[in-house]
Order: sequence, then structure tokens, then C-alpha cells
Amino acid sequence: MTDAEPTIAGVYLDEAQRLWRSVYAFSGDREIAGDAVAEAFAQCIRRGDAVRSPRAWVWKAAFRLAAAELKERGRWRPLPDDRAYELPEPQTDLIRALATLTLHQRAAFLLKHHAGYDARGVGDILGCSAATARVHISRATRKLRALLEDDDE
Repeated sequence: MTDAEPTIAGVYLDEAQRLWRSVYAFSGDREIAGDAVAEAFAQCIRRGDAVRSPRAWVWKAAFRLAAAELKERGRWRPLPDDRAYELPEPQTDLIRALATLTLHQRAAFLLKHHAGYDARGVGDILGCSAATARVHISRATRKLRALLEDDDE
């Protein structure tokens, strides 16, 4: 790890909430989001200095853990109408719109626009090429734009 690379504690302070929100938007399930984020940080801590970029590693691990849980459950569940965790209405609309995307499109969109990864980073996390990641991002953006613009009318 370089001096410029934050420690795992720094990554937790800077990224944990945003990561949780992204994984929640991806999975539609608070339990999956909490478990995936906690497990990603725990695994990163266990690996210690073997992890060169804790931020990238934790984001990648959390999305992969959440995707594995969704696959094990056999499907993605739509966002429940549960008011225990209140989101502002535009964010709720976005999460519901995200539910219409494929898992790869949803993950690619969140990693690009919420986490700030470029197509190469998104592809690395999703296990695909940068070109494929760009296709997922483009299709997701186009579909979300159409869905959310329809809601504005």
C-alpha cells in the first residue's frame, strides 16, 4: 500500500455509507447490503497488507458478495414498501427504476455513477471487459432515463 492509499479504517470512514447505499440499490435488500458490506470489510482486514487498494477491493468484494447472495436466492426481489428506512422520493424512484435493470446493468450503473469507477474498473469488478462494462452502463443509463423521464410527465 502506498502512502497515498487510504488505510482500511480510512476507507471505512469515507466509503462505508456510500457503499452500503450502492449495494442496497443493487440488491433491494437491507440485509444483503449490510452483510455484504460487513463481510467485504472483514475480509479486507483479514488480508491485511496483501490488499494494495482497500477502496477498490472492498467495493469489488461487496458487490460480488451481494451478487452471490442474490444468485443463491434465485432472484432479485423488488424494493419492499417498507418505511423503516426512509429515502427521499427521487431516490426511491431511482431504486425502483434500478430494479428493472439486469444485475450487470444495475451494478455497472451504480459503480460508474455512484462509486466513480471508470469502465475498466467496472469491468474488473463485474468480471467482464471494459467494452462490455460500457455497454452495460449505456443500456442502463438509456433505460433509466426513459423510465425516470416518463415519471416526470
